[in-house]
Amino acid sequence: MAATIGDMFSLCVEPMKVCSYVEVRPIDKIKGKGLFAKRAIRKGDTIFVERPLVSAQFLWNALYKYRACDFCLRSLETAQENARRLSGNASLLLPYPEQCSVRPELHQACPQCQVMYCSSECQQAALDQYHRALCLGQSQEDPEHPINKLQEAWRNMHFPPETASIMLMVRMVSTVKQARDKGHWLNLFSQFCSRTANEEEEIAHKLLGEKFQGQLALLRNLFTTALYDDHLNRWFTPEGFRSLFSLVGTNGQGIGTSSLSQWVHGCDTLELSGQQREQLDTFIDQLYKDIEKETGDFLNCEGSGLFLLQSSCNHSCVPNAEASFPDNNFLLHLTALCDISPGEEVCISYLDCCQRERSRHSRHKILRENYLFVCTCPRCVSQAEDPDLTSEDDEEDGDGEAETEGDELEDEMTDV
Repeated sequence: MAATIGDMFSLCVEPMKVCSYVEVRPIDKIKGKGLFAKRAIRKGDTIFVERPLVSAQFLWNALYKYRACDFCLRSLETAQENARRLSGNASLLLPYPEQCSVRPELHQACPQCQVMYCSSECQQAALDQYHRALCLGQSQEDPEHPINKLQEAWRNMHFPPETASIMLMVRMVSTVKQARDKGHWLNLFSQFCSRTANEEEEIAHKLLGEKFQGQLALLRNLFTTALYDDHLNRWFTPEGFRSLFSLVGTNGQGIGTSSLSQWVHGCDTLELSGQQREQLDTFIDQLYKDIEKETGDFLNCEGSGLFLLQSSCNHSCVPNAEASFPDNNFLLHLTALCDISPGEEVCISYLDCCQRERSRHSRHKILRENYLFVCTCPRCVSQAEDPDLTSEDDEEDGDGEAETEGDELEDEMTDV
């Protein structure tokens, strides 16, 4: 069942205190902590629903006119508007329009900066948490405003597909600056792992190497000019900024919302005759073919968020749970992929479906560079004797060795 606006704002931002299915336990120095089942969980069960501490839409995604609520990332386009834009067919009419949950009549704009929200509740929630400290007012479109200069620098360094966002860091700072109880938020953010290197394995986060020092220095200078606060002075030092950057890079969970996808799921639940179902399925199949031809794979409003409970889930190449965003907003649903026994660790995959099909060597390369660990899941252990061969996908990536240095930097910044 989709969460209502009221439900969304009743969710605790410290869900580990209220979740009856799982608990967080310490493991070791490498893994830190993990999430474990407190009772039997069946395949298909929703283990928990969690709201992020902070979230933000990717800057390129917004620039390409994927309109999303500035707070909860709900798509602001109706399913029909979304389908028309993605397919390039301005006269397209979707059947069963009542299956679209987007309500344009509820949308609200910040009266100062005109940032859009899906509801007055989201507008107020953003105002209460960080937007008072971050609202640019009439400077929203001013390219010389420090926040806009920071965003432009990030876009020039980090091309689609994005998997992290400088705006998460901006909203973390703004949340603490605006909060009455600053210690409360600092404590919450301190619970995320923020290592810049795993010294025991002698690996460092790929974006923090020597060849990126120039980019990091520029970002830190712009970040400091835009947001400096005495209460957070350690976040603005070179070491603190690197740590904050690593925190977002290693803990940020991608968020994808789509009014069209939600419309399709709604259509799946309709009671239709055999002929009606066949006609609808044919229509949807053709629509996705048209979208693939016109737009490619970039279908969703996309961003990232910091989820406290989800961040405690360790990785496995054979995960027993997965995260999704079925409500067309930032609420993360963790669902069991198989039966999970009491005491068993709940694991997700940090790799997408295609990456999980790569060789053990290739999977380890991605996980080492982005998440600072060597995977010891059952699949990796069973493949320990396999030769260290890179899969075909990585052979294609290896062609980058012949590129210019600038292209290499661009590729690295893209693939966080």
